[in-house]
Amino acid sequence: MTGNSFSRQITNRNFLSPTGFKFTLNRTPKVSFFGNTANIPSMTLGIANQANYLRDLPVPGEKIDFEDFRLRFLVDENLENYMEIQNWIRGLGFPDSLQEIYDLQTESENPLDEKTMNIFSDATLVVLTSNFQPNFKVSFKDMWPYSLSTLDFDATQTDVEYFTAEVAFKYSMYEIQDLSGNPL
Repeated sequence: MTGNSFSRQITNRNFLSPTGFKFTLNRTPKVSFFGNTANIPSMTLGIANQANYLRDLPVPGEKIDFEDFRLRFLVDENLENYMEIQNWIRGLGFPDSLQEIYDLQTESENPLDEKTMNIFSDATLVVLTSNFQPNFKVSFKDMWPYSLSTLDFDATQTDVEYFTAEVAFKYSMYEIQDLSGNPL
C-alpha cells in the first residue's frame, strides 16, 4: 500500500442522518416551515447502443433524467400552506380562466425574476450533520409543482393523525454544493 491510498479514505466516519434537513422554497415559505420529508432526487444517464457486428454495445448517452423532488409537509389548520401549493398549480393550469395565470404572475410580495414571470421558484435543501449543524446544500433551479396529494377526512378514526400532504416538483437542474456554493 502506498501513502496515497490512505489520503483517499473517508475522513469523517459519521453517517448521514435522514432526520437532519431544512428546506426553503422561495415562493412558498409556509410549506417550507412544516416540511417533514424531502429527498435528493435520483438521476439516470441515458444509454446509447453502438452497433457492432457481434452485438450492440451499450455506451454512455448524452441526456440525464432527474427524478422529481418530493416534499411531504404537515398541513396547518387553516390550509394556508396547502393553498400556497394548490393556488400555484391552479395558476399554472388556469382551469377557470386566463386571469388565474395573470394573478399567479403578479401575486408575490417579492416579485421574482421577470424572465420566470413568477411561475418558477428556486429552492434549497440544507442537509445537517449528525450534530444538526448545516453541512451541505442542494440547490434547485426553476422548480414548479405539478402534483398535490389529497386530504382524506375520516370520521371513523379513533386516534388523531394530523394531515400531511405531499407535493411533487419538476425543476430544470439541481446541484449539490458546500455551504459557500462550491460544487462538492
